[in-house]
Amino acid sequence: MKVVVHVDGGARGNPGPAAIGVVVSDVAGGVLEQLGEPIGETTNNVAEYRALLRGLERARALGADEVEVVGDSELVAKQVNGQYKVKHAGLRPLHAAALQALAGFERWRVRTVPRAQNAAADALVNAALDAAA
Repeated sequence: MKVVVHVDGGARGNPGPAAIGVVVSDVAGGVLEQLGEPIGETTNNVAEYRALLRGLERARALGADEVEVVGDSELVAKQVNGQYKVKHAGLRPLHAAALQALAGFERWRVRTVPRAQNAAADALVNAALDAAA
């Protein structure tokens, strides 16, 4: 089964209070699951990776064997796809965990879209941040 996972992470301040948003859909666009969670104080990039990891966890729990991850973080997408090196020491364990999680799927793809095309996941981030404030 293939799922599409929209992910977003954000921090108010960098670092600052942070949250993640995840929307898991079937290929026709039907939402299977969505969540927004505060994750404490961290940076935007850490929040983006945490959203990716949580999205992959939910896709696996729903029984997916193929996943297309859609987000608006060019840094995370290019690092996971091997186009950028992971220079920041704090991101290396998250990057390694993401590659390990992706290896559990038969097929995977990670791509970026403009923020406006990731609005549902972004709204979940902001709702989680507002609720935690």
